[in-house]
Amino acid sequence: MKAQVNEISIKYQGNFKISQAPKITSSVNAAELLFDMWNKDQIGLQECFKVMLLNNSNRVKGIFEVSTGGITGTLVDLRILFAVVLKSLSCSVILSHNHPSGTLKPSEADKRLTEKIKKAGELLDIKILDHLILTPDGDYFSFADEGRLS
Repeated sequence: MKAQVNEISIKYQGNFKISQAPKITSSVNAAELLFDMWNKDQIGLQECFKVMLLNNSNRVKGIFEVSTGGITGTLVDLRILFAVVLKSLSCSVILSHNHPSGTLKPSEADKRLTEKIKKAGELLDIKILDHLILTPDGDYFSFADEGRLS
């Protein structure tokens, strides 16, 4: 009997050339794009963690929602995060999550998670360009701009 297994795939939705995809050049345009794509009905209610997938030219391949949690936190499974990054053949990523409270200050858990993802990315030659914290008002905090990714 022939063994059967399921194939796991990632689907790209959209019908445009990669040259038409947004190019990320700063935390400002990354935050603007993420905020535009965020569900405005949920950004002030519960935390959500997303990853922006980028090609070698920093053009956006897509945005993937890794997890949705509660009012004050969400769990991020690094295996799921990196499965998506690797399956999409992304060269670099921008991490993001929201703080429904409107607080821009990263928590200790945010700092630990960022460092853990950065170390895993280094092993896989995946660049973690930034980690953005978004608020319902459209403000953001950038780990890269604050020198917390070096």
